[in-house]
Amino acid sequence: MDQARAGLIKGRRWVIKIGSALLTNNGKGLDQSAMQAWVEQMAELANAGFEIVLVSSGAVAAGMGVLGWHKRPEAINELQAAAAVGQMGLIQCYEQMFKQHSVHTAQILLINDDLANRKRYLNARSTLKTLIKHRVIPIVNENDTVATDEIRFGDNDTLAAMVANLIDADGLIIMTDQLGLFDSDPRNNPEARLISQAFADDDALDGMAGESKGALGRGGMYTKLRAARLAARSGTSTIIVGGSQPEVLRRIFAGEELGTCLEARQKPWAARKQWLAGLLSVAGRITLDDGAVNVLHQHGRSLLPVGVVAISGDFERGEVVDCVNQEGKVIARGLINYSSDEATKILRKSSTELTAILGYEGDHEMIHRDNLVLVASR
Repeated sequence: MDQARAGLIKGRRWVIKIGSALLTNNGKGLDQSAMQAWVEQMAELANAGFEIVLVSSGAVAAGMGVLGWHKRPEAINELQAAAAVGQMGLIQCYEQMFKQHSVHTAQILLINDDLANRKRYLNARSTLKTLIKHRVIPIVNENDTVATDEIRFGDNDTLAAMVANLIDADGLIIMTDQLGLFDSDPRNNPEARLISQAFADDDALDGMAGESKGALGRGGMYTKLRAARLAARSGTSTIIVGGSQPEVLRRIFAGEELGTCLEARQKPWAARKQWLAGLLSVAGRITLDDGAVNVLHQHGRSLLPVGVVAISGDFERGEVVDCVNQEGKVIARGLINYSSDEATKILRKSSTELTAILGYEGDHEMIHRDNLVLVASR
């Protein structure tokens, strides 16, 4: 067993994500025999002292089965209707199955707004950690019954990674209908090689991950790679594995090298900066000159008004904005100290000029370094 896997399976807190295609037997309704096997293994881990959070897809797909739909609908009202129907049966199955092993469960439904709002983010974190403390397995899903395109996570791989950040998980297991990440698409290339271990931030992996071709889920291998990189921000390593393999969780925790282990090699970010980087939407953007970009990357300083050349969006003080270079690439994100109107007035101005321009003594920084996180290289 490689060193990364050996260290990973020693961790006690895990997020386990199960995809729609696995749960619903490719659209034929909930695959209860497969669910029973996974539940038995998770209950065994929980009873052995592991802290488990389950992120489960399947509500929309299960609802499609009940409603007799064979193709995932595109209309938001039909998706929400399918989710409302399917969530009932999905959570009931889990509750009954875990109960057979004397393990309690709780249902947690989230939308992106819940994690974008700092107060609700902290409330969700507190709730999950309290449930874990009391040896309850939270079952997390996106709240598809109310989510719209503007407020959804986009896929449960992303949700699972954000939950891993939220609870400071040691490991994330993404169970899918593929054996792991290959160096090319195994559906088209019989010579494709399974990648057993890599670093999550390795750029060479980008060309190996394809988009989803399934009718049920929104994800693909690319979303799983993106999720692994998001999880790595909290020091969480990820295993992408074929969930239909017999005894898959037992074998992973016994040390068998199944699937692809994507190791987090960066130092964990502070919780506040993880939250900032994980936001899926922002209130606006500010464009920086080359000098300001260099200061952020090379020196880790605050962003001053003098380095800002343009403002876009309508935002208030304390909202989150993207910082982009002059080519439009997002290089940082942070909580801004000024509204868009005020920020426009002080573009390219030195800190000594701010009081005269604004009529009051404001902050010297456009964004303080404690409220700013780098999200890309220059």
